Amino acid sequence: MSTMTDRVRSFWDLDATVYDQSPAHHPRTQAELAAWRFTLRALLPDLPASVLDVGTGTGFLTLLLAGLGYRVTALDLSPHMLAQLSAKAATAGHDVRVVEGDAAQPPDGNFDAVVERHVVWTLPKPDHALDAWRAVAPGGRLVLLESLWGAAAGPGEAARSQVRVALGRLRRHPPGHHAEYLPDLRAALPLGDGTPIEQLLALVAGSAWGPPRLSRLTNIEGAACAGIPLPDRLLGITPRYAVVAGQ
Repeated sequence: MSTMTDRVRSFWDLDATVYDQSPAHHPRTQAELAAWRFTLRALLPDLPASVLDVGTGTGFLTLLLAGLGYRVTALDLSPHMLAQLSAKAATAGHDVRVVEGDAAQPPDGNFDAVVERHVVWTLPKPDHALDAWRAVAPGGRLVLLESLWGAAAGPGEAARSQVRVALGRLRRHPPGHHAEYLPDLRAALPLGDGTPIEQLLALVAGSAWGPPRLSRLTNIEGAACAGIPLPDRLLGITPRYAVVAGQ
């Protein structure tokens, strides 16, 4: 009988074939990539710091961090996602440590920072994962890179998101995922219906990381918005934010 972990791994293994087709998953414009680099340098400790990228997927954050000069360990449950990351890192000439494993069971280390991007919603016990990350970065910094989606978005943003999806289908844009999580799997996740800011702040505040700080990622939003067709800009971009804690 498949465990939840097996089902999640299988989902993301299959998703690796289409994941990078979405600009939301893998930004392409030079302006947006520059905004990401600037943001990462502002949020993370000074170079050369060691960073654990949890739930790296196909490696968007890992490759940016390695390119900036950070010493990166990339952790993911999906071997197919990690295979894509490894191939990209080799092509770019980046020396990245790749670890296959559960987000809540990070590799041993004394990391200067732990980062994640759109990963906490996939975790059955995000509070346990936060404490596990603190244990491998006892004097480090936590950076959660998130956005408002699903039930957390509110009626206005939810309506705009539905229009964005409809426009994408009308224009026959490739899907961002091969499928959706099945309802029973999503229901087992505390953040399976979205990542409300207040809930994330409370999770971090109640963890070993201590008091969190919140930053709106307006520069990334602006760069992403500038890279889409003019009619779509009227709908705006899904709000992005960072929750930071630790040193």
